[in-house]
Amino acid sequence: MKNKSYCKALAVLPVAFVLLGCDGGDAEEQTDTMWEDLDYTITGIEAGSGTTELAEDMLEDYDNLEGWDIHTSSTAGMITSLDQAIQNEEPIIVTGWRPHWIFEEYDLKFLDDPQDSLGEEEFIHTIAREGLEADKPEAYAVLERFEWDISDMQEVMLTAQDIPFEQAASDWVEENREDVDQWTEGIDSVEDEAFHLVSTPWDTERSSSHVMELVLEELGYEVTITSVDPVMMFQAIAYGEGDASLAPWLPVTFGAFYDEVEDQIDDLGPNMSGALNGLVVPEYMDIESVEDLPAR
Repeated sequence: MKNKSYCKALAVLPVAFVLLGCDGGDAEEQTDTMWEDLDYTITGIEAGSGTTELAEDMLEDYDNLEGWDIHTSSTAGMITSLDQAIQNEEPIIVTGWRPHWIFEEYDLKFLDDPQDSLGEEEFIHTIAREGLEADKPEAYAVLERFEWDISDMQEVMLTAQDIPFEQAASDWVEENREDVDQWTEGIDSVEDEAFHLVSTPWDTERSSSHVMELVLEELGYEVTITSVDPVMMFQAIAYGEGDASLAPWLPVTFGAFYDEVEDQIDDLGPNMSGALNGLVVPEYMDIESVEDLPAR
């Protein structure tokens, strides 16, 4: 991580000293100043996004968040604000989610959310059209085995900030050949069979789709990836217009869409666990829970 150097420097100092720059007698006053400097504002992403709506609801769920605001901008704007705050060792609170490459780039932590206002742990599932197992058993077998860690996906996402996703996925496949071989061991090759992956236009799903594209191509499939909105993704699999998707976040994020077509798709189960939405702060901030935030 490019931020390790300053994080190591911070580690040798008491956290309160890093954040407040004062002796214990002034700690309470300086803490109040910190929240005032933040203007009791959480840095958010796009207005109307699911994460933003949940964060706005959170302000109603916690009495201590009375007077706090969500500053909406864009995902890129949130990341820029986060980067600037970390470079200057300043406090900041952002709406975030995992998997995301920022957790590979910076030392961050989620604030505990006792009321689960931003949701509990989620799982990213693999779904397939009905009949895929019979039509394309080799591809189906790979999809059944496909499972990777959040850190794997975040590695692809971070690498893809500098190079195309296709190349980032290819690099990951070559560097993690042992994992890939476990997905394909004992599965027969095919000859130029078409396979249609349906995805969403998010970096998380671009990562998994391009990795799976390479794995299936090694078996002889000709893979097409189509990125669509989540509701269209579910419809495409339910109506047989696509073969499979690695994109559904369940049970919360895409739960309503899933419920509408559950009886028309084949759910192969999670390909990743530990997905999460929440309030995120740099590790150097001496705060652990949403309940630690003071009312304005």
